[in-house]
Amino acid sequence: MLLIFWICAGVLTFQAKRIIGSLTVLNGKPLKILSCLWLLLAALNVAAQQTDSVKKAGGVTQVTGQVTDAATGLPLPYISITFTGSRQGVNTDKLGNFRLSAQGNFSQVTFSHLGYLSITKTIQPAQLNELEVKLHSSQTQLKEVAITSAKRQRYRNKGNPAVSLIQQIINHKDENRMESSDYLQYDQYERIGLSFFNLSQKFINGSFFSKYKFMLDTTLKINGQAQTSLPVYFSEKLSQNYYRKEPSKTIQVLNAQKQINIIKFVDTAGLDVYLNRLYGDNLDIYSNNIFIITNQFLSPIANHAPDFYKFFITDTIKTATGKLVEVSFTPRNKGDLLFEGKLLVTMDGRYAVQACELNVNKQININFMRSLKIRLDFGQYPGGRYYLNKSDVTADFGLSKTKGLGVIGERTVFYTNYKLNAPQSAQFYEGKSLQIAPNVNQNDTAYWASHRTDTLSGQQAQVYSKISRLEQMASFKRTMWLASTFTGGYATFGGLQVGPIGRFFSFNSQEGLRLQLGGRTTPQFNPSVYLEGYGAVGTKDKLAKYNLITYFSLNKTPPYRFPNDYIRVSYLYDVDVPGHSFVINNRQAALSSFHTGKTDYWLYSRIFRVSYVKDFENHFSYNLTFRNWNQQAAGTLVYQFNDANNTVVHNLTTTEADLHLRYAPHEQILQGTQERHTIYSKYPIFDVDINHGFTGIMNGSYAYTNIGANIYKRFYFSQLGYADVTLMGGYLSGKVPFPLLNISTANQSIAYDPDAYNRMNYLEFVSDHYVGLNITQAFNGFFLNKIPLVEHLKWREYLSLKILYGGLRNENNPLYSANLYKFPAAANGATGTYALGSTPYIEAGAGIGNIFKILRVDVIKRFNYLNHPGTSPYGIKFSFSPDF
Repeated sequence: MLLIFWICAGVLTFQAKRIIGSLTVLNGKPLKILSCLWLLLAALNVAAQQTDSVKKAGGVTQVTGQVTDAATGLPLPYISITFTGSRQGVNTDKLGNFRLSAQGNFSQVTFSHLGYLSITKTIQPAQLNELEVKLHSSQTQLKEVAITSAKRQRYRNKGNPAVSLIQQIINHKDENRMESSDYLQYDQYERIGLSFFNLSQKFINGSFFSKYKFMLDTTLKINGQAQTSLPVYFSEKLSQNYYRKEPSKTIQVLNAQKQINIIKFVDTAGLDVYLNRLYGDNLDIYSNNIFIITNQFLSPIANHAPDFYKFFITDTIKTATGKLVEVSFTPRNKGDLLFEGKLLVTMDGRYAVQACELNVNKQININFMRSLKIRLDFGQYPGGRYYLNKSDVTADFGLSKTKGLGVIGERTVFYTNYKLNAPQSAQFYEGKSLQIAPNVNQNDTAYWASHRTDTLSGQQAQVYSKISRLEQMASFKRTMWLASTFTGGYATFGGLQVGPIGRFFSFNSQEGLRLQLGGRTTPQFNPSVYLEGYGAVGTKDKLAKYNLITYFSLNKTPPYRFPNDYIRVSYLYDVDVPGHSFVINNRQAALSSFHTGKTDYWLYSRIFRVSYVKDFENHFSYNLTFRNWNQQAAGTLVYQFNDANNTVVHNLTTTEADLHLRYAPHEQILQGTQERHTIYSKYPIFDVDINHGFTGIMNGSYAYTNIGANIYKRFYFSQLGYADVTLMGGYLSGKVPFPLLNISTANQSIAYDPDAYNRMNYLEFVSDHYVGLNITQAFNGFFLNKIPLVEHLKWREYLSLKILYGGLRNENNPLYSANLYKFPAAANGATGTYALGSTPYIEAGAGIGNIFKILRVDVIKRFNYLNHPGTSPYGIKFSFSPDF
């Protein structure tokens, strides 16, 4: 989970733990607000031109009251309430209370719910109406499930009328789903809210929180229990959606949005994207898989659903439009990523889903989640087809699944004004998939009162003003500064930021203890010019290193935000392992300081670089770079010619032009304070790099061309998890010494690196042509969930395979060609360097993840080239990978 990765990277490094441990008070009080923010981030890591200007005539019609069960008198939650003949509606809360308000002269209101007879009440238009409504159960058990036996019968699909009905639903899926129309358009209103709950009374009544009590919401109900909550995020959106079947194209026009967010150190736009994926961006019950909580759940009406679910007919309902059947379902294995709940199915020959409830059981293999409730309601339109009217998703999370502080979020979406087979012009469908109308940020209260499909509760309506007030408080700003520092990795002082904190301390065999201090400027300093850099020194080599960078932003966007359009000028002097790129893996910073084997190959580099970087909205980008690189061998690494005198080379200088192309179609990103994180999906990512070296320019010594490419794609396999697959290749033309060849990316640290060869030694293999394949399969606990005793641990299985095949032409091999550098020899503890031979390098691994919810352990086996000094077939790697 990306946000948790940030925390583990920037906050939970060993250094940050010590810093946080020393900061135990703020204004003399415990930093409980930071604990709240930590939990929120853990739960989250847990992707135009038209406006709706139609307003209803008349005054405001309001209806309030309570809905109860006519037989028991108990309040009924989630009852659907709509003004008859309109799309204006709400649901009752956990205590059956409701408040419906809309512009217009409405004279009737309808109450309906799965398992109850619908009822319509007459009301006074344009007035306040108070109603007490009692609904009667419509349940009538079918004869098929009325059979009783003294002996418990084994569940079977064969002869089960519920399975037969499910198969009919599956057979009719294509004609019932919205995409069955050639053209479709509809309006969409979306609302997302996020709050802390289960706050301790000691915290609420403490002097530290006393100034923030106005933020509390006392109306929240969770599982029927009243809870005091603290809203932290709220957003609303209005959009229009257009779909064309052939050729397939979907366009969303965002007409208006309004957001407020107290966790300002997290990118609001990226947070909105992540929350949509977390709470179900596109909930299609007719799809085989439903993507929610960053995982794929198998739909209860997937083509192979009867193999994973148990189905039961539990109710028949007679309505004015015909007979409905309620089908209940439960997972065969409670640890798998499956739902439990109910479907309400039409019996008119269409076998369409009219409503469904999707929940999860307590044993499901998902971390931190306490509950998940999904409600989908469909309405019948001319022609008899049912379309989605409303989706409501509620999920709450906590470090403990049973008690303590929690985070609850709700995403509610209304779909209205469906138009079938009313195509737009052909030119319209050539536009972008996401189009944003001018003046999209609508903060006017009156605008939303007249345009939103739903009615906000009293507490929801106050969130905007409450958070605006909170943001003006000095004490809140100080708290956010601390939270931003430890989660983002930078401490902000006006237009200057100091950091990253995760790089203040590290250790390696060449430098010893490395001390580093860096910083950068922000848009507050200058929106067009950004300065960044660091200085570092090692206690062993006693040498000062530095990196000085200036960005000239052409679109006034920081270089770590999307989209980039900047010129970068930099000068670096630093030390690193050959084949690396002066980048510390912050997520595993604590583990990366520890290595297996001997790491004595080092390079001191001076790099002058000028780059132009350009991002496009379709997530195609290019990076054009001019670079002059001077490198000096260090440690046991020596550059020397293969001549009679073994002439030592103290400096190797190259001058290069580099073009990097990247295309990530449909990419969604979460923008951090240091880098952008791709939210992985089914779409591939393409990278191509073309590098050319020049002689005679700024002391450049060699002429060559190096071309590399890779394709990454995630494949989803439903209940079997997903596979990350990377295919790569490269070719270098020209005669060059080994430091300029393709150096295979190795990893001798104890931290697992998914992009490196984890049993290969640094600088072990070089080549001038290669192809490689990396595969990692995550099973999400599919097999371990079925092993007694082990299933309760919620562990998850991983398999990995990495194959590298290539070679080295004789003109670049110092054994066959003169005027080249000798390969480092395997002597005095050094492992040596070798040409990648005709036999492919192969390593594979098996891992167990989700140990204590954060730890993953992989056993890696190397299959060949075991005769190289310093190699061993097996090794163990660790990684922190907390996830849902």
